[in-house]
Amino acid sequence: MTSTVTEPAVASPRKMTRRNRTLLIRTVQYVGLVLVVVVIGATGDWARFNKAYFNWHVMGQVLPRLIRIAFVNTLIYTASAFTVGLVLGLIVALMRLSHVRLYRWLATVYVELFRGPVLVVLFLVTFGLPLLYPGSHLTRNFYFLVAVGLGFPAAAYMSETIRAGIQAVPRGQSEAARTLGMSQRTALVTIILPQAFRIIIPPLTNEIILLVKDTSLVYALGLTVNQYEITKLTTNATTGGVLGVQAGPSPLILAALAYLVITLPLSQFVRYLERKQEKRR
Repeated sequence: MTSTVTEPAVASPRKMTRRNRTLLIRTVQYVGLVLVVVVIGATGDWARFNKAYFNWHVMGQVLPRLIRIAFVNTLIYTASAFTVGLVLGLIVALMRLSHVRLYRWLATVYVELFRGPVLVVLFLVTFGLPLLYPGSHLTRNFYFLVAVGLGFPAAAYMSETIRAGIQAVPRGQSEAARTLGMSQRTALVTIILPQAFRIIIPPLTNEIILLVKDTSLVYALGLTVNQYEITKLTTNATTGGVLGVQAGPSPLILAALAYLVITLPLSQFVRYLERKQEKRR
């Protein structure tokens, strides 16, 4: 009678769990990121870079004019363009939702036309309106032309945001208002629009941020010193147009910081509103 000898089972290699695999992938990514930073830091001529971009003497000379002229003008251009865009965007949005086919067609044509390049629209408006209305005081006002030139494209985007906000309001709200005897216009103004704007405040705030950046296009119109915005003043200072001597790229750091001073609070405000809406839901 022969006996069979059972050989000991060979332990199978331990399979990598999903958690360990994720940990390995992240470790490789972190190591790669550290290597990239080390290579950039070790190979760059940081002394030369700091001398060019962080010339504190030049920044000190540019900063007063940046605050007094360019920063204020940027805020004016942004606020006026947003006002034009919001009012016109609301009108276009209501036309898109109208039962009248002609209104819907005109609103659609407007949106498609003015969602093109902002710089092209800015040139068309600022040079076209004075030719179209040569005797008007408004068309000779540079700030008005900029507000319209930047506001028209903004209105095309805002109208779609406002339309989406109106459509997001439950239909039962309008029906309930009608059963209470309200007219369609009264229900729209007192019930539908307030709820719609509460929904679209975050995307409208993002539109303000985009308009702040779009004001940098105003430099292409050929400005006087008192009309300079942030980008124009700082780029002009790099070539000596403001200080009288070539300042190098240091003023561009001030431009970046100035835009951050405007956009960062707006970005935080958007995040706050989004968190608040999530809690309500």
